[in-house]
Amino acid sequence: MKKGGIFILFCLFSFAIRAQESASVFNFLKIPVSAHTAALGGENVSLKIDDPTLIFGNPATAAQINDMSFNLNYMTYLSDTKVMSASIVKVFSIRHTVGLTGQLFKYGSMDETDEEGNVLGSFSAKDMAVSALYSYTMGNGLVGGATMRLIHSKYAEFTSTAIGVDLGLHYYNDKDFSAGLVLKNIGRQISSFYEDETEALPFDLQIGLTQKMEHAPFRLSLTLRDLTRWSDHYYFNPEGKNSLSRKLWNHVVAGIDFIPIEKAYLALGYNFRRGNELKAAGAGHGAGWSFGGGLQLSSLKLGISYAKYHVDAASLLFNITYSL
Repeated sequence: MKKGGIFILFCLFSFAIRAQESASVFNFLKIPVSAHTAALGGENVSLKIDDPTLIFGNPATAAQINDMSFNLNYMTYLSDTKVMSASIVKVFSIRHTVGLTGQLFKYGSMDETDEEGNVLGSFSAKDMAVSALYSYTMGNGLVGGATMRLIHSKYAEFTSTAIGVDLGLHYYNDKDFSAGLVLKNIGRQISSFYEDETEALPFDLQIGLTQKMEHAPFRLSLTLRDLTRWSDHYYFNPEGKNSLSRKLWNHVVAGIDFIPIEKAYLALGYNFRRGNELKAAGAGHGAGWSFGGGLQLSSLKLGISYAKYHVDAASLLFNITYSL
């Protein structure tokens, strides 16, 4: 009864949050850190594997990670942008796990111009976040977790700082089924880019399911995202057709793992909303699709993924993890 009450309170709390329909800030937090997650479509909160990059998506997955795991990540992005992140996870007991993470987006130097396009000089821009997380194993396959994150952005002379929190649940059983529920980026700005204007964090409610097939080397994942945003103006539909269908599918991310041996995987995913947005912006074939692979050895883990987040460039994401 106690665990059922936790689930109910968690869900009630999530729907009590007033979702912001206007544009949010700190949207770099939406870019995946995990190569495995990126390969499965960019969103996954339900995988049950020993991979510390998954804690960026669901803090409750920290309970599956080996003690003293160190993780470094690098992504190729637009132009001179450098995208880096890192994490460390420490297991204190069978129930208690903690972790520290950091993320950095450096966008390089850009020209500063006036209204007529005359170059006045240059400026730099960056986004960064540092966080601490804690997970608690409640028993019977149920784990809860929370992340507290300090977020800071600086674009030329404009800066903003915020506090964000992720709350997650992770459930698994002995039939290779796992599920996750996460509230991402609950919080608010401490200081805003403009003194008289406060902007929202990119809040996201996600639910995910993962099932490994019993007699075949495949693992299927389905993630539902942005479950508090259903207004018509939130979706871009240039043709005005099948608006209900498009609205529903824009919440869906689907992925499949092929696991030829226990320590390796190949992954393929499709993100419906990203595909629709990139196609509307003029992207060619492959919009919304992503793929990758990795090795999951006892002490060393490697991952790589390919995905397109912008119409003008594709991104490679590299993960490396070492456990003492």
